[in-house]
Amino acid sequence: MTETPSAPPQSPKHKFKLKPLQILRWTVIVLASCWLFGALSLVLLRFIDPPTTALQTERRFQSFFHDKPYEKRYHFVPLSQISPNMQHAVVSAEDARFYIHHGFDWEAIQLAAQEDMEGGRIRGGSTITQQLVKNLFFGTSRSILRKAAEASLVPVAELVLGKQRILELYLNVVEWGPGVYGVDAACRYHDDTSARSISREQAARLAAVLPSPLKRKPARMTRYSAIILRRMAQVGW
Repeated sequence: MTETPSAPPQSPKHKFKLKPLQILRWTVIVLASCWLFGALSLVLLRFIDPPTTALQTERRFQSFFHDKPYEKRYHFVPLSQISPNMQHAVVSAEDARFYIHHGFDWEAIQLAAQEDMEGGRIRGGSTITQQLVKNLFFGTSRSILRKAAEASLVPVAELVLGKQRILELYLNVVEWGPGVYGVDAACRYHDDTSARSISREQAARLAAVLPSPLKRKPARMTRYSAIILRRMAQVGW
């Protein structure tokens, strides 16, 4: 009687499994790569006008789930073609200490927190630089990670772009209504005029819809636009 040869022993199968230290290492690598991409993008934006932003991409994606047609209005214009009325109105409304802070306005943050507790906040504590970084890279997402990434890129923006370029970029990418991005598109959409020709009163009303452009309408912003005009006058604008 012949014996059946036994099967050769099989080598144990090794399952691919990341160790906690490897997961942490790859997480750091990915986050660092994303941060480096954002920092390099800011350097390029010193010389190149952005063709789109994270916010614009987000709104386009959201439009696929709505019945209303989506029409994007976005026309980048240099700061020299934007009326000082518009520049001053936006700074007065959104970031009064824009020209003297270095990306963060701690006094405005403290004031916004106090107004939040009292239930009477008109605007947030974010500076124009912070809002620009959020517009460019993060859209409307809200998370601690996003805030941390935004905060780390704000000093880079201040360093490589400078105040005038930051203001130029912000005025050209900020949302001013459904599908309306940038000051020139906003002026034409809301007031049938150009960014170069916008009046002082019109500029104040447009600035008053920020940062809730999908809810507010310039024609209804009489009270807040008067506050903006008063702020402009106080600093000689």
